[in-house]
Amino acid sequence: MKNFYVDLHIHIGRTNSGKPVKITGAKTLTIENILREATEVKGMDMIGVIDCHVPEVLQELEDLINLGEVYPYEDGGLRFKNVTLILGSELEIYDDNCKGPLHVLAFLPNIEKMRDFTQWLSGRMKNITLSSQRIYEDGRELQRKVKELSGIFIPAHVFTPHKSLYGKGVSQSLTEVFDETLIDAIELGLSSNTEMADQIQELHKYSFVSNSDAHSLPKIAREYQIIKMEEPTFTELHKALQQKYGREIVANYGLDPLLGKYHKTTCEKCFTLIDDVVVETCPSCGSKRFVKGVFDRLNELRNTDKPNINRPPYIHQVPLEFIPGLGPKTLQKLRDNFRTEMAILHEVPEEELRRIVSKQIVDAIMQARMGTLQFKAGGGGKYGKVDPMF
Repeated sequence: MKNFYVDLHIHIGRTNSGKPVKITGAKTLTIENILREATEVKGMDMIGVIDCHVPEVLQELEDLINLGEVYPYEDGGLRFKNVTLILGSELEIYDDNCKGPLHVLAFLPNIEKMRDFTQWLSGRMKNITLSSQRIYEDGRELQRKVKELSGIFIPAHVFTPHKSLYGKGVSQSLTEVFDETLIDAIELGLSSNTEMADQIQELHKYSFVSNSDAHSLPKIAREYQIIKMEEPTFTELHKALQQKYGREIVANYGLDPLLGKYHKTTCEKCFTLIDDVVVETCPSCGSKRFVKGVFDRLNELRNTDKPNINRPPYIHQVPLEFIPGLGPKTLQKLRDNFRTEMAILHEVPEEELRRIVSKQIVDAIMQARMGTLQFKAGGGGKYGKVDPMF
C-alpha cells in the first residue's frame, strides 16, 4: 500500500476552443493545464475534474489518449505523467424532496461510462456544455443512475450557505433527499472540518472528503486528502471511500474553518461578522440581510456530542498563497528548488527552506505545519486571513 495526495473537486473554466464550461472559472483552467498544474506544480497523485460530462471535454481527453499523452487504467481513471484523472460531474438538484438547490458530485470509471452519463443527462438538463447545471430529476433516481454506471456519489460542500444539502435550511437530514445506502462519502467544504461535521449523527457512517473546489489553477489542492491505496485508480479510490480491504483515507488536509468564506454569520451588505445570531439588524449598517455561517448552521443541526472515534486526523492546512509576505516571485523560487507545493508544505526540512527564503516566511510555513498560526475569521463570501502577528 502507498499513500497518495488526492483532490477530487476541480473545475474546468474553458475548453481548448475557448468555450466556457464553468462560467466563474478562470480561462486558464483547461483540462491540459489542470493536469500539468496538478502533477508538475502541486504534486498531486490523483485529481477529480468535475466537468467531464461536457462533450467537448470528453473529446479532448480522447484526443490526448490518441496522442499517447494520457492512457486509461483498466481499473478506471486516466493517467497523465504522475497524476490520475478521475472523471466527474457536479450537478444541481432541486426536486420535490428538497428545498434546494443543492450540489452533488458523480464520478465514473472511464470515458465510455461518462459518455453514457452525458447522454442520460442531456434529456434532463438545459445545457450539457456547462458546469453545475440543474438536473430535472429526482435525487434518488440520479443516485441509481450513477450506481448503474458503477459510479461514486458524493453530496458536495454540504454545509455552505448556498447550494448544499444542509445549508440555508435546505434539509435537516440527508434521508429527505437521498437514499443513504447509495452515498459513498460526504464532502465537507472549505468552512467546516471533521470535528464540526461529526456533530451530526447520521454522518458518522460516511468517509469525509476535503477538496479544493478550485476555480483557478492556484486553488488546486488548497484542500485535499492522503489516501492509502495499492495504486491510484478509480476502483482503489472507491474501496478507500468505503474503507474496505485496508484502503482508507489516512488524513484530511483542509483550511482552518476560520479561513473559509462562510464560517461565521455575516452582514450581506457590509460584511460585519455577527456573533449574536438572533440579532435582527446589523449593528454596523442596520441591514437586515445576513449570510448564515456554517458554524451557526451546524449549531442548529447538532444532535450528538459523541464524535466518530475512527476518523482519520483532520489537519488544518494553510495553502502557500495564504502565507503573509509570500508573493509570486518567492513562491516560484521555492518551486524551482523543491519542485512541488506538497513537498514545500510537508517534506522539505526547515534548514533547507531557510537557504531559500526569509526567516519570517519559513517561520510561517513551520507554524502552518504545526497548526499554530492564528487566523481572522471569514464570512459572507470573504475568506479569512492569517493573522500576521509573527
